[in-house]
Amino acid sequence: MSIRAGQAKAIAGPCPDEPGPLIAKILGDSGKTRSHAEYPISITSSADSWLYLELDFGKIVAGFVRLDVEAPEGTILDLHYRERPLSPSAPAPTGAEGMRYIARGSGDTYESLELAGLRYIYLTVRAPHAATVTINRVDVREHTYPWQGEAAFQSNDAQLDALFLAGIRTVQLNSFDAFTDCPTRELRSWVGDGVVHQMVHLTTNADWRLARQYVQLADSPRPDGLLPMSVAGDIEHSGTFTIPDYSLHWIHAVHNVFIYAGVEAAQPHLPTVERILRWFAAYTDPHGTLSDLPEWNLVDWSSIFTTGRSSILTALWGRALLEFADMSTQSENSGSARWALQQWEAAKEGFESFWDENRGTYIDHILEDNPQPAASQAAGAAAIIAGFVPAHRLNRVAEVITDPRSLVVRSWIGGDDGDYDEERIDQQAKGIQYIDWDVHREIVRAQPFFSYVVHDALAAAGRTDLIIKGLRSWQQFLQDGYDTFGECWGWGTTVHGWSATPARDLVQHILGVTPYRPGFQTVRIAPRLGGLKAARGVVPSPAGAISVAVNAAQLEINSPLPIVVVREDNEEIHLPAGTHTVSMA
Repeated sequence: MSIRAGQAKAIAGPCPDEPGPLIAKILGDSGKTRSHAEYPISITSSADSWLYLELDFGKIVAGFVRLDVEAPEGTILDLHYRERPLSPSAPAPTGAEGMRYIARGSGDTYESLELAGLRYIYLTVRAPHAATVTINRVDVREHTYPWQGEAAFQSNDAQLDALFLAGIRTVQLNSFDAFTDCPTRELRSWVGDGVVHQMVHLTTNADWRLARQYVQLADSPRPDGLLPMSVAGDIEHSGTFTIPDYSLHWIHAVHNVFIYAGVEAAQPHLPTVERILRWFAAYTDPHGTLSDLPEWNLVDWSSIFTTGRSSILTALWGRALLEFADMSTQSENSGSARWALQQWEAAKEGFESFWDENRGTYIDHILEDNPQPAASQAAGAAAIIAGFVPAHRLNRVAEVITDPRSLVVRSWIGGDDGDYDEERIDQQAKGIQYIDWDVHREIVRAQPFFSYVVHDALAAAGRTDLIIKGLRSWQQFLQDGYDTFGECWGWGTTVHGWSATPARDLVQHILGVTPYRPGFQTVRIAPRLGGLKAARGVVPSPAGAISVAVNAAQLEINSPLPIVVVREDNEEIHLPAGTHTVSMA
């Protein structure tokens, strides 16, 4: 931890109630002096000077802030938490992101009652009279959900290896008694975000309790059947509008539990799944696709269109219908399975309206029977994972939606200064969407959250090489000491769980380790190196760790479970539990 200490000229008047503006003013005070320091730090405080500390933990941490100070009774210590450094030129921060401690005069050690996420702590100390103030320690007792097992990923590409570790770290910093948005800004449990957290847990953590608890916690439907956009907090309590597509991501999470933990683990949630799907069915149009859905159809922070007939919402619904049919069949509920497949067939037939033959992908939406030109990664990828794309188109769509010559990054609410843009947010709330890219030629890239769908689509198309190329973008987050993934491309928080798909991708799509059938009684190993020379890893399972090492010539396996190896030509090789070497040539 880096510490800078100094003396700042006191600001006239009483201490502000919020530490942020105070710190910003001190930073802009030309009279301040700072130098690197080590604990304990002592300074003689007077009525016209304050002790000032800037602590840099070197990366994002989450836990309980602890103080150990020696100061006269009544001394005020203000702590301001930041995930990025403050700058004199930056706007004064608002909000009470931190805490105030008032010294009792003896035994002044304290640990915060509430959890905080931060990288920087800015602290000011003001004594009531001239006195010596000593800061013995300010630190954070990190507190996150424990990771168990020996998950690992290594390859001939050190950058990919770093992404694996960063994905785990990002989710760990958002795993407490629930999956959270981000520890530095809000500890809400968003229903849609959690599907990425869950998949990282299932593929890298031997403890699946929180992965299953996420599904249980979010199974809290409104009277109409949809889930709140955030549960166990103020948003659910207020009964406000919701994000309909978040319920569809939750259905995918139920299916993940079905695949990893078995039919019995998913069955209690199937009535809620069916109610959600039937809510969407009420908005099908004569084409079998979804049109004019109410509420907030967020999907992703990228600049996509969901008004009118929506390809993206229809495709997400299509994936959920297939997954529900799968779970219903395994639960011997043939009637519900048949209904879901009938809805899916009708949607698939109508979905052809979104195909743009000239561009080789699917457009976002249709307004009043007029196809609109805007196209996005989200539309093409969602079409693939829904099973709506004919086999002969798969490779073409995969290449079109990942072509760097046409991809652009756009967001309706993201700013150019690394944070949200309040003006754009206001415009979006009013339904104003300014197009500042060539909608006839360019394709809007998915933000990190929806990229999990994009990568699933590329895997389904047999293009793991494109997944690896896409993963390189996550390297932009691992700069200046940060070892976590940020919320969006170029803006947002620096530690957002919904961005952690690289950790999952490297296990499921590159090493190719997944359950062969629901319940993980047999492991499926289908490595797809996608241009890598070699990769190895350790993946948790209910029976213990599965070790895999693969190169172009051979695959080495050590598994406590029976094995099905799927070679690139889709030939299946069935093996008993144990150690095996399989030729990949």
